[in-house]
Amino acid sequence: MQTRTLTEQKIDVAHLATGMYVHRLDRDWLGTPFSLEGFYIRSPEDIQTIRKICDYVIIDLKRSNLNFIVSKYHEKPPEEKLKVREYFNTATIAEELPKAQIAHQNASSLASTIISDVRAGKKLNLDDVRSAVEPVVQSVLRNADAFFWISNLRKRDAYQYSHAINCSLLAVALGRHMGFAESVLMNLATGGLLLDVGKYELPQDVLDNPEPLSKTEMVLVRRHVAFSMQILESSGVHNLDVINMVRTHHERYDGSGYPSHLIRNQIPLFGRMAGVIDSYDAMTSHRPYRKAMSPHKALQEIYRQRNVLFQGDIVEQFMQCLSVYPTGSLVELNSGEVAIVMAQNQARRLRPRVMILSTPDKKLKDSFTEVDLFMHALHDDQQTHLEIIGTLESGAYGIDPAELYLTPNT
Repeated sequence: MQTRTLTEQKIDVAHLATGMYVHRLDRDWLGTPFSLEGFYIRSPEDIQTIRKICDYVIIDLKRSNLNFIVSKYHEKPPEEKLKVREYFNTATIAEELPKAQIAHQNASSLASTIISDVRAGKKLNLDDVRSAVEPVVQSVLRNADAFFWISNLRKRDAYQYSHAINCSLLAVALGRHMGFAESVLMNLATGGLLLDVGKYELPQDVLDNPEPLSKTEMVLVRRHVAFSMQILESSGVHNLDVINMVRTHHERYDGSGYPSHLIRNQIPLFGRMAGVIDSYDAMTSHRPYRKAMSPHKALQEIYRQRNVLFQGDIVEQFMQCLSVYPTGSLVELNSGEVAIVMAQNQARRLRPRVMILSTPDKKLKDSFTEVDLFMHALHDDQQTHLEIIGTLESGAYGIDPAELYLTPNT
């Protein structure tokens, strides 16, 4: 782990030069010829193209994807939060999988206990909360892909249980990507786990209702934020990061959220992050009233709502964190084969490591093959070139990765 200075600079397109690394545009990436994860300006032609579509761009002077300047959001967090860490994987996905499995099982068991306690009117056991999130943080620090693999490929528990664990995971992963200190990651993990703790006081038939909620039911469900705050207070939770996440994760950047209709920077930073995280996991989870979206489609939907429901900078950081094809996504290759994304290639986000599950005619293979699409591209020819051409819903062509007990070898 290293600490480094944030170096982000807004540049008028009149002052662009070759060699600059463009981190963000002043407009949508969609519809441009440039890669979502940023790009180097390599020629005068690149400059001319940018000038045709943009007035300014954001340059990353250190070629970093961690250039998120917390101070520009008009907050004054502790100095520790302003020190950006650069984290590196210290284990391969295969090495981390057993530990990630144990951490997930532990978190699931303790989440069940926490939910049962709240439903019984008991206070939160803060030792249980810490015991649930600490192994998750440590696993994500060693290799985030391993925990995402476990989380996405296991059969989902009831939504309340899996949503708590997934939000905790996503909060840690996003915080790691943005370079927050380990102590802050613990706060993010705790806030993620407890985002909806107040819902456990609501009637189960309302939570499981497969039909659109009535106005009365909607008012009741929205009260879960107030219930959550009461639970945190009565249980002795005083950490401001956790409180802000729980209190404001349903607020929206344009003021359309609840309960206080906060706008823009009135929403604390971690509340803005939690809003994206909570929405993404809800979209990618099966609910009584709708099927889950694929991770890729959910990211596209969130991207369409940047600077409307969600802060654009946080959306871009979240998309860079999960990448274009998040770990666990089912995808189709140009060969016709179906594959699952195993791990990300940070240098080439469109070319992750995948496990090929089917033949070109969509029949499940007897044995599965792991392919690094980035390395494959370096050594292939036009006849063997492999790339992702689209994403698939889980269960497409009768292939459900959760049924296959997949284990990466590398």
